[in-house]
Amino acid sequence: MISDKLALVLGGSRGIGAAIVARLARDGHAVAFTYASSEDKAKALAVSVAASGGRALPIRADSADPVQICDAVAKAVEWSGPIDVVVVNAGIFTLGRVGEVELEDLDRMLSVNVRGVYLSVQAAVPHLKDRGRVITIGSNVAIRTGMPGASVYQMTKAAVAGMVKGIALDLAPRGITVNNIQPGPTDTDINAGAIGMLADRSPLKRVASPDEIAGLASYLAREEAGYVTGASLTIDGGFTI
Repeated sequence: MISDKLALVLGGSRGIGAAIVARLARDGHAVAFTYASSEDKAKALAVSVAASGGRALPIRADSADPVQICDAVAKAVEWSGPIDVVVVNAGIFTLGRVGEVELEDLDRMLSVNVRGVYLSVQAAVPHLKDRGRVITIGSNVAIRTGMPGASVYQMTKAAVAGMVKGIALDLAPRGITVNNIQPGPTDTDINAGAIGMLADRSPLKRVASPDEIAGLASYLAREEAGYVTGASLTIDGGFTI
């Protein structure tokens, strides 16, 4: 049964984001989520949630665009009231060694993976209920890169891990927790073609499923996680041991 709780997932049409949308809907949230270009997948996800008795609202928004971020937050609030949980999952990944990274690619990753995360939280905060939840999706590369060509991506995810500490202090007086999930290799389209290699490198000899990452997000969104804040929680099957 749907409660009066609203979750907003920035970047929720596929992969980990879609799994989080589905899980929070099963947990009883009405879930608004954004997508940049995967309209068919976004609509199919909303239909799937509705078929399971939930409510989901897909919203087109580019997380590199501050105006579109604010508009997405406004549409979510208009749809279902104040926000209980905001999950910032939007991110992009472009490989390139330090001498090969184009300025356009550098700026785009910084715009989406760092500035977009900050602006998404900033836009949501006025609409967050006291004792609400902010969850960002980072990466275990903030701890260990693991391969050449990932310096910019690593920089952006390390920035997110640092960002949540300061925001957690800012929002603590309202009882709002702010935490960062750092997945390792996960079975999503971004890793298509490399699953076997990544699984072989894992101590557990497999990669994560998106549902496993969503399970951690589900826990952080609950009342019993109210004493966890400012943390970066790594879920990577032992890659960073």
